[in-house]
Amino acid sequence: MMSAIVIIVSGIVAMFVALIGLETYSRYKLKRKVIDNWGKQPYQSHLDKEESLNQAWQIEKGFRHWDSEVDELTWHDLDMFEIFKLINGTYSSVGSEALYQQLRNFNFAKDQELEDLIDFFEENPKMQQEIQYNYARLGKQDNNFTKQYLASGQREQLGTFWLYVALGVLPIISLLLLLIIGPVALLLFIGAMVFNIIFYMYKKVRLEIELNSMRYLVQTIVLTKKLCKLKTPLQAEMKQNFQPLKGIAMWGFSFRIKGNTEADVLFDYLNMMFMIPFIAYNFVLTRLSKYNQQAINLWEALGKMEVAIAVLNFRIYVPLSCQPQLKTGGVVAENIYHPLVNGPVANPVEWQKNILVTGSNASGKSTYVRSIAISAILAQTINTALAESFTIQAGHVITSMAVEDNVIEGDSYFVAEIKSIKRLLDQVATSQRCYCFVDEILKGTNTIERIAASSSVVNWISAYPSLAFVATHDIELTEILKTKCDNLHFEEQVTEEQGVNFDYQVRQGPATTRNAIALLKVLGYPETLVKQAQSEAEYFDKHRTWTVFE
Repeated sequence: MMSAIVIIVSGIVAMFVALIGLETYSRYKLKRKVIDNWGKQPYQSHLDKEESLNQAWQIEKGFRHWDSEVDELTWHDLDMFEIFKLINGTYSSVGSEALYQQLRNFNFAKDQELEDLIDFFEENPKMQQEIQYNYARLGKQDNNFTKQYLASGQREQLGTFWLYVALGVLPIISLLLLLIIGPVALLLFIGAMVFNIIFYMYKKVRLEIELNSMRYLVQTIVLTKKLCKLKTPLQAEMKQNFQPLKGIAMWGFSFRIKGNTEADVLFDYLNMMFMIPFIAYNFVLTRLSKYNQQAINLWEALGKMEVAIAVLNFRIYVPLSCQPQLKTGGVVAENIYHPLVNGPVANPVEWQKNILVTGSNASGKSTYVRSIAISAILAQTINTALAESFTIQAGHVITSMAVEDNVIEGDSYFVAEIKSIKRLLDQVATSQRCYCFVDEILKGTNTIERIAASSSVVNWISAYPSLAFVATHDIELTEILKTKCDNLHFEEQVTEEQGVNFDYQVRQGPATTRNAIALLKVLGYPETLVKQAQSEAEYFDKHRTWTVFE
């Protein structure tokens, strides 16, 4: 009898020794990864899909408020999800969801708490590494449903609580009975384990989503328990909100973040034998519903901390960045650039009144406009501008650029375009400061109506405390709006030897040259066609009317 007990106990001890060894090695590899990746552009895994991040953000908007929001069209126009990827040096979904929200919403006052955290981690690199390592141990899980738990505070329990407790303790009772009734208890122990495993797997198929989402939530509480021991600027706040939730952390061993290691397989069998996840799920739900606000506060602090580390990493590896100044006026910057362009050309910005920027296609005007819009958002969301210096008065940022027709709603290109600009005008009409960026304004209609409507739109905006930055091919606008707007332009050089060449440098004043016809010649268009086009353009410049082909 004693030999059977010794064998069982020895097997359990060996299993735990193996688990400890495997866990130690995996932690070492993870820590090296965190250290080696610091100060570099983040590697983007298959996780952090925008659908999942956006869903979590939509839920979070139900229990938080901000002064401004980057709407879907602006987010799309500026490729802001690609900007998010450049910044996203997070290791957990808590951090990546918080970063996504940080870039979608902002207040009109500087986020001093974020800046204090960034300063702290810059001054304490060992602490930064330790905290990143703990976030990396938590890991990422798309569609983790944590925000749903926080929003509602409760969800339906998983069946009868006491049934799971009875099944869970049955294998333990069977082991104790070995000393009393002998081999019969051993058969009872084996039968209890087999039944529990089969029952667990049957129930798990139906409850996989609930268990996976609860797993991530519980492991986040376990992470908080560790971070509360570290002397960070948020330590006191985190301790206060963690206190009523600390009972949840004791279930962390059951709700491990799973991989494909041997340790994970062994842990899963232990959970099956003792029904631990089902018991824990119901306990956690009760505690979370009772202390819902503390849980929301805790997740906000956890997210803010990892966002601060990611922003610091971003500032380190980008070619040039600065902390912006928020003060009354327009936008003033030195050496601003677009982060998604390889080898970008930096340009100055002096934007105190509405601006028209002209120039040919591919000359750089659209990139320039986008670079200003991107830094206007980053300056107000993560206290970071992609420039040598950047000054801005707080305000909304809204664009109308990459307009597309909408087949589902039956909108033509022009209808989609005027709807896009209408939402911009609605924002301006609130009389709050708004930075409006428009690329090729109203290009979906004929020349006469386009110029008439475009000039009226810009003139209307000038009556409000907002600023418009408009890229256009219509030189006529620079004359019509010369008292309402400053003018900038980009140039290119066209030669037969080198073709078209751009320097991407912004210049004062409206564009004064037209090189499209010259480019036709360089590209080998028929000589008679090119000469006729030149003649027609010269005639129009002189008479302001067109000749009729005969």
